[in-house]
Amino acid sequence: MLFVRPGRLADLDALQQMARTAQPVLHSLPHDRRALEARVALSEDSFRAEVDFPGEEFYLFVLEDSETGKLHGTSSIVAAAGYSEPFYVFRNDALIHASRELHVNRKIHALTMSHELTGKSRLAGFYIDPAMRGDAAAHLMSRARMMYIAANRKRFTSEVFSLLLGVTDDTGVSPFWEAVGRKFFGRNFADIEVQSGGRSSTFIAEVMPSYPIYVPLLPEAAQRVLGEPDEKALLAYDIHMEEGFETDRYVDIFDAGPVLTAQIERSACVKRNETRTVRETSAQQGATYLIASNKPGEFRCVLADLPAQTDGGAPLPAAARHALGAQDGDTVRCVPLHQQEPTHTTGEAQ
Repeated sequence: MLFVRPGRLADLDALQQMARTAQPVLHSLPHDRRALEARVALSEDSFRAEVDFPGEEFYLFVLEDSETGKLHGTSSIVAAAGYSEPFYVFRNDALIHASRELHVNRKIHALTMSHELTGKSRLAGFYIDPAMRGDAAAHLMSRARMMYIAANRKRFTSEVFSLLLGVTDDTGVSPFWEAVGRKFFGRNFADIEVQSGGRSSTFIAEVMPSYPIYVPLLPEAAQRVLGEPDEKALLAYDIHMEEGFETDRYVDIFDAGPVLTAQIERSACVKRNETRTVRETSAQQGATYLIASNKPGEFRCVLADLPAQTDGGAPLPAAARHALGAQDGDTVRCVPLHQQEPTHTTGEAQ
């Protein structure tokens, strides 16, 4: 059975392999082993820490097969994006240009560099083994983060956001980067992506334009991809929408990918949460649920079928109980996996 748990230093070899193979680059998983080790150590410290409000904490999760012990994915939460340096995006503003004399009244969109998301909690660092079949593993790996946030509210801000991969062609060229970023950096998109440090690098403010960029002045190819997810990110888009995320007026500063935001109070993992008591049983038919235990330092999350709630019980088979580290009588958080049929059924979450 697949389950999500906090990453630990013993996972370093597997995490380094993921960091090397992930495309696009995972800023939460440095290629350098020492830097990666420091990142994982920070995560271990963050999970153990007593936290009253979000700060520099970083939470790394892994997807493990309970039968083989092999890791098949990772994801993370940044408690406060841009904690040490501002976190940059473009804000898509609508400006009115009008003239009574000419009877002109036009709404013109303009992109302005913004760090308004600085300090807000961010979902980041998603990777799942391309060999994994079906969408269930991606849903589990991604939404387990929201299950953790829902159970540990004071560790995170009331609003959380996520950047999705913007449109690139088969060779990795971004139309938006070619129209904007390359003009200022004179470098390839992939090179800057590796160095950007997750959109919090000082050089972004030093090099990118501080004045608004009028969208109609951009090439049509760049305009078309504003706020659009890449084909590889369509599944990620659906997963976020199912959780209660919404598109916002922000786009990624490099590839113009969508920035999705959610109010924790309105997220599915809060609104649709059911606290149930574990009951020992064999596998039962029913709707598929995200099921999480949240013992101190021992967060676990699985997917399992549950019958409709009648007595507040969660009848779970042995494999699910073992993966959760739960015994008969323990309480778990349960959230239905699907509210409706997803719009897209293919693609990789980012």
